[in-house]
Amino acid sequence: MRFVLFSHGFRPFFLGGALWAAATMLFWAALLTGHITFDTPYGVVVWHSHELLFGYGSAIVAGFLLTAIPNWTGRPPVGGPVLFVLFAVWLSGRVAVLLADTVGLAAAAIADSLFLLGISAVVFREIVAGRNRRNLTVAVIVLLYCLTNIAFHLELIQSGYPFHATRAAVSVLVILIMLIGGRIIPGFTRNWLAGQGARALPAPFSAFDRLALGVAVSALAIWTAFPWWRLTGWALLVAALIQAVRLARWSGHRTFREPLVLILHVGYAFVPLGFAAVGGAILWPYAVPVSGSLHAWTTGAIGVMTLAVMTRASRGHSGRPLTAPASTQFIYLLVLLSAIARLAAALLPESAFPLLVFSSLAWAAAFTAFVIFYGPMLLGSRGED
Repeated sequence: MRFVLFSHGFRPFFLGGALWAAATMLFWAALLTGHITFDTPYGVVVWHSHELLFGYGSAIVAGFLLTAIPNWTGRPPVGGPVLFVLFAVWLSGRVAVLLADTVGLAAAAIADSLFLLGISAVVFREIVAGRNRRNLTVAVIVLLYCLTNIAFHLELIQSGYPFHATRAAVSVLVILIMLIGGRIIPGFTRNWLAGQGARALPAPFSAFDRLALGVAVSALAIWTAFPWWRLTGWALLVAALIQAVRLARWSGHRTFREPLVLILHVGYAFVPLGFAAVGGAILWPYAVPVSGSLHAWTTGAIGVMTLAVMTRASRGHSGRPLTAPASTQFIYLLVLLSAIARLAAALLPESAFPLLVFSSLAWAAAFTAFVIFYGPMLLGSRGED
């Protein structure tokens, strides 16, 4: 095995992010069941939210972008000492937030914020140096993600709970999924269908996609600022409908024979589901629970889509066939069970506790399985599955 961990961004950040996702959720399950206690100035719920939205989330965003940007710009990948330092900064942020009761909220906030500041700088540098104006939007969104993390810490220190920043973080990640997913899902689907000899292919990016993105981003902005307005609820429902139509245009129903492609469509389906669920929770709060509706985006869209991208990118860049073997399908099954159980916990209050624990354990098992099956690829192996 040739050690190439710091040759490309996806290698350390997918591996480290998956380990952190599994460990964090196992820790959460232990807290839920009372097996451990955890004193933190964040509060356990806020810590849980932050470490999945910004701890895990930032690692996967960094891993994907540092791998994709060389394809966009034609520049060599960021690797070696620079990549090692970025990963070390990400890891130090995780430790600082975990030990915030010892180092203090301010020190933890500074240590944690450095990583996304560094990633934002690198993304801007690479895109500008590569004269890749088309993807400046991505760089701006990453910067917004960075600022949202800083706002999370500031709001926590000032008011005791990051109400607005949490919604902003979810919104930014959903926007990234809609933007990047809108490129890769129809593209990968088109490639696979063409390879199967199909004539009808996914609809290309068009004015409809721009409209769908505009409506969705506007709805998310309104929700971030005014989460209880009835107008917000209706805006989210309109966005849900348009996003569902957008997804239907990508021919996902014709990809059942290749789970590596199908899972991208399934993951994206949680985007319109999240818009509908959150909008429904605002308009009919007694019928649709708020916390459960939000997890359509977090456990569902973010969890499923990131694992879908992680498995595909890891296979492609380590010389594996672009198909999902049984081990990879097992990962997809686990994360889907986690998302379904988390949503069911909100709808079935009498069974909420066991469903919450099951969801946490299924999530941890999905990412543990990723580490087991994909760790050798990320560390340098190019052998068979």
